[in-house]
Amino acid sequence: MANSTILFDPMKLPPLPEYQLSPLPPLISFIPDKLLCLLLPIAAYWGLSMLFHWIDTMDYFPQHRLHTPAEVLKRNRVTRWEVVRDVMIQQVVQTAVGILLGITEPEDTFGKEEYNVALWAKRIRIAQRAIPKLLSVVGINPKGLADNLGPSYPMLSGAILGGQYPLLASVAAKGGHELTVSIFAEWESLSANAIYWYIIPVLQFGLGAMIVDTWQYFLHRAMHMNKWLYSGCSTPARGCWLMGPIDTLHSRHHRLYVPYAYGALYNHPIEGFLLDTLGASIAYKVVGMSTRQAMWFFTSLTLKTVDDHCGYSLPWDPIQYLSSNNAAYHDVHHQSWGIKTNFSQPCSTFWDRVLGTMWTGGDVSARYERGRIAAQQKVDHDLVKISNDSDAAECGIDEPLPFQNAFLNATNLQSIKPKNQQPLSLAGKAERQATESRQQVLGDTTDGGPQVLKDEAREEKDASWAMLKRRRTPASVTQADSFKGLRDRITGSMHGRTRGVLGMESRS
Repeated sequence: MANSTILFDPMKLPPLPEYQLSPLPPLISFIPDKLLCLLLPIAAYWGLSMLFHWIDTMDYFPQHRLHTPAEVLKRNRVTRWEVVRDVMIQQVVQTAVGILLGITEPEDTFGKEEYNVALWAKRIRIAQRAIPKLLSVVGINPKGLADNLGPSYPMLSGAILGGQYPLLASVAAKGGHELTVSIFAEWESLSANAIYWYIIPVLQFGLGAMIVDTWQYFLHRAMHMNKWLYSGCSTPARGCWLMGPIDTLHSRHHRLYVPYAYGALYNHPIEGFLLDTLGASIAYKVVGMSTRQAMWFFTSLTLKTVDDHCGYSLPWDPIQYLSSNNAAYHDVHHQSWGIKTNFSQPCSTFWDRVLGTMWTGGDVSARYERGRIAAQQKVDHDLVKISNDSDAAECGIDEPLPFQNAFLNATNLQSIKPKNQQPLSLAGKAERQATESRQQVLGDTTDGGPQVLKDEAREEKDASWAMLKRRRTPASVTQADSFKGLRDRITGSMHGRTRGVLGMESRS
């Protein structure tokens, strides 16, 4: 049958290419992508955690520590073994949920990429049809403008006419006929490629991070506002019949007053599922990520979470420059005076800023310095105690422990009934934040309670004397050089290198 030529209509949209789907080969030949998606976050967690642990044990970069080793030893209320155990439990739950998600997802395929790019180019061509109408609204003759620009700028002229490109045509055979069809302009194809391969994945990642931030902020804040969500319950009769007694929920995570890297996911299993696993899974589903996108998404969130608990303000750590929500920012939330502030995690401080829950107490270096001194005094006290006990055992003398009456002299909190042990509400938002934070610690009889505030009251008294002594005889302090610039590390890492906390000037 003789071929015939069908006339070309420049207003017709270019045809979309045909495609055939094929199974997507795995990134690593012997590991399926869905399995790799489960393994990468766990590998990233322990890999980065062990790097920071190595830095800790080798005592590298002491000038960039947020806390001293003495604080890790004396202020935390959980052993490292318990931390590792609970993190591994959470990762088992995380893996199980990941397997279920993988079952609900179709197998990954490829072969449709060219079609998807052409589909976006088609959408760009359709969107150009609105240009003549918009120009007419503002009093511009689109045809006259296109005629003037045509000789020098033919592509711009075609766009002004609503996507008419009479010179862009190709001959294709179909059903024994030669068809002259429209094709996409080069700028349309380049734009479509940029949208499909770069802009959409970036938007998906950003939207996913926003969903995780929103989910974690409001649930995290609820865990601090609701007593049951914070402390749990001790008997099934109080609503825990399904899982038996639960004596901690979010308060378990706050046993780490001095966070360290591999304690980032130290949570109660219920909290770990609700706050971390479920939130990230919802973001993954809502955004519609592919398996390989999910690899980067989950792994990036894991690295960010570990870095936020690393206990260091490292000037060369790129993660700490991505957002003001970094290790120093989140560390404030782990302190007894800041526990009801800085709820945002893990990516941005957006919700803290919008809803007014960001720490507003200004410079925190003095608070950190008191904690450092008090923890070191406890270590020194233990060393003296061991020495005295050893000497007394050798001599058969039962001598009193040093500083055994220091607690009674430091605070009178022990004479107040527990239900009345509440700090006075002071005027001003910063004072109210600290008051509410201390009240939360006071109400947590399992992992905090009156003893924490008693210890801190004693510590503040001891630290005040020590700091006064240091001002008088600075040369006698052997560790001063290691902590020189503590103010800059805390306030600088939280809110910029040249200003105090929250952009406020630091106060001496």
